[in-house]
Amino acid sequence: MVFYDKHGNPCCYSDDFKHIYGYDGEPLGYMQDGLIWNYNGRYLGQFKNNWVLDKDGYYLFFTENATGGPIRPIRKIAPIKSVKEIRPLKNIREIPPVHPVSKLDWSQLDPKIFFRNVELKL
Repeated sequence: MVFYDKHGNPCCYSDDFKHIYGYDGEPLGYMQDGLIWNYNGRYLGQFKNNWVLDKDGYYLFFTENATGGPIRPIRKIAPIKSVKEIRPLKNIREIPPVHPVSKLDWSQLDPKIFFRNVELKL
């Protein structure tokens, strides 16, 4: 399963419908019970109707089987997958918030940093 961004670019993929990898082979996160987590235990969003929604309910990625949601662009051809790196150990997961109502619009999050979701301390 390939995940595409709002421009139709393939961003990441999952061969087992659980673990998500970048095309460079980096393990990015995983799905469990319709929720998406990074390996640091940070809740990132949800997987719903073959869409990835961010924490605020905006649409970030879609698969070829996505239903509903905003208008999808034409999908571009996926690059060749690199050898997968060894997955890190999963940290204890944080408690996910209550799911927001889907916003029917694209997320403003940069797909490249979505899986690196960390708290910034100012």
